[in-house]
Amino acid sequence: MNLTIRKMTEADVPVVAELDKISFSLPWPERSFLFEVTTNPASRCWVAEVDGQVVGMIVAWLFVDEVHIATIATHPDFRRQGIAQKLLIHTLRYTSDEGAVSSFLEVRESNLAAQEMYRKFGYEMTGRRKRYYKDNDEDAILMTLESIQVDK
Repeated sequence: MNLTIRKMTEADVPVVAELDKISFSLPWPERSFLFEVTTNPASRCWVAEVDGQVVGMIVAWLFVDEVHIATIATHPDFRRQGIAQKLLIHTLRYTSDEGAVSSFLEVRESNLAAQEMYRKFGYEMTGRRKRYYKDNDEDAILMTLESIQVDK
């Protein structure tokens, strides 16, 4: 598999929004991705490509020394191949170079596969956001990585 990770561009937004739509029950609107790519100074956005096809994406926000993983997704046809892990490694490495020392995220309580992946990176459950997801009132698990340690 010839995987490339690069910055998300405005031209990627329609494909990324479609990927989000097939990945989540509460997808972001296309305009939100456009805002992240063109306007939000805290935003760090990347896509993963295989043979020129966008198969994954991540949006993170860097606030001083903390990076919030806002969303991450892999196309269903490319899951379980380490793409999300590579996107997360890339993001943690990049934001660490910019001064990030810790990270946090929310994940659905039922998304055990994602929670397992985050634990591999050292994220720990540090809280719960009750009824965070409005489609089914599912709780979000707050996970925190206290110290970003990424091999450079």
